[in-house]
Amino acid sequence: LAQTLTMAAWCAAATTLAAAGHKPVDIPERARGAEQVVVATATQVKPIWRTNAFGDQLIVSQVVLTVHETLKGAFAGTVPMDLEGGTLDGVTLHVSSLPDLKPGERAVFFLDRTPGGSHVPHLKGLGILKLDQTDRVVNSSLQLNDIRQMVLGAK
Repeated sequence: LAQTLTMAAWCAAATTLAAAGHKPVDIPERARGAEQVVVATATQVKPIWRTNAFGDQLIVSQVVLTVHETLKGAFAGTVPMDLEGGTLDGVTLHVSSLPDLKPGERAVFFLDRTPGGSHVPHLKGLGILKLDQTDRVVNSSLQLNDIRQMVLGAK
């Protein structure tokens, strides 16, 4: 019976994954869809309580990005970004489709402007590619120079 239930669960999971059938979104496609692409460092992360359009109360981290390089869009020295998740009043909200971001972390940010004037990551977590000290995307062989070329060629 346990083997049958395990096999049934595995088949259901495989069917769900196949049904999702989403094509991976490559860097040029992300760049074309985003309003702005910048290389920046998170210099400030401030979690706040916010109510979303469905009436749910969420923790949203207001992030100040210090821009080092603009790959697409208008240049700005700093860019405000709202990132769902964070820790506030002893409560932690982790959004599985978004990375956590701490002050001092540097990344390539693919951004969309919100009606309120802030920005959000384009395509959720696909809009943030964290960089290590050697300009390599964390857990990847992709280099910042590769991303630059892909973004500039995506027009």
